[in-house]
Amino acid sequence: MIVSEHGTAESPQRRREPSMEDVAREAGVSGQTVSRVVNARGYVGAATRERVEAAMQRLGYRPNSAARALRSGRFRTIGVVMFSFSSYGNQRTLDAIAVRAAELGYALTLIPVASSARETVAGAFRRLEEHAVDGIIIVIEAHQLDEADIEIPDALPVVFVDSNRSAEHPFVDTDQAQGARLATEHLLDLGHHTVWHVAGPAKSYSAERRREAWQSTLESRGLEVPEAIEGDWSAASGHEAGRRLASTGGVTAVFAANDQMAIGVLRAFREAGLDVPGDISVVGFDGLPDAAQLWPPLTTVQQHPERVGALAVDALLAELEGEERVQTPLVGTELVVRASTAAPRSS
Repeated sequence: MIVSEHGTAESPQRRREPSMEDVAREAGVSGQTVSRVVNARGYVGAATRERVEAAMQRLGYRPNSAARALRSGRFRTIGVVMFSFSSYGNQRTLDAIAVRAAELGYALTLIPVASSARETVAGAFRRLEEHAVDGIIIVIEAHQLDEADIEIPDALPVVFVDSNRSAEHPFVDTDQAQGARLATEHLLDLGHHTVWHVAGPAKSYSAERRREAWQSTLESRGLEVPEAIEGDWSAASGHEAGRRLASTGGVTAVFAANDQMAIGVLRAFREAGLDVPGDISVVGFDGLPDAAQLWPPLTTVQQHPERVGALAVDALLAELEGEERVQTPLVGTELVVRASTAAPRSS
């Protein structure tokens, strides 16, 4: 409260918030250009965008997101439901989703779920609807959702990541089968008579695809298909599988369904006095950055979760725009050959 010289109380004059027109004058551009920058719609050159953003910062202009939502019918927010943050692929995928969404002017609302139980996942969908998102990206194994008998919200566009859920919704995936074939063929081409497999969990879509491709590659060459040993993606489960393989006669080549389990396999073989790759060759899957620093450096299948995440955002926004759905191609993998694989001694 301010008291005037006449002794009367006066209310302080409220400072007017800067408007979009103020920003346009400050930046020397049209109001339409400012609107395009604020709403991330339409093309604006990089230099002009920087000038507008600098003017907004100088003036303290803050776009009214609620007003924009009322005008456009969009909240410019993407919901993400994710089951696990423990896997390297999921971490990288989430990072890519966030980066791509930010590039296109969207924020993320992330709902982690501790299990695939029906109520847990349905609760995540309800929370996202309450948070007013424009669409949802689901990073949960297809098998888990099928078992939970989840009803996907009809009112919102949905994209699945690493899933074969159904043809009702678009999905983006790594070419799991291609990667497993590359790993298996690499070991066979080195001269190994067959390849043993440390598989991921039976209820994992990714693990299933990798196991199927490993088996079909061996069968296509008329080779013995050893019984796969199931792990849970952890290095500890790989270590246990490696101990079993170390005590099994005739094992010369192993394909582990991820790099973490391959790390456990390497440790078990070293503890058993087996040389890698002299006695047994090992290939992993994922392309962990530290795989090159192991001893021996691990041959692995490099996947690209950063591409998967970006494509998932693009597919979701295409659904939002009502564009004709085009099947997103599987994201390819590459084999990175290092010192953990070699021809068998007998060849």
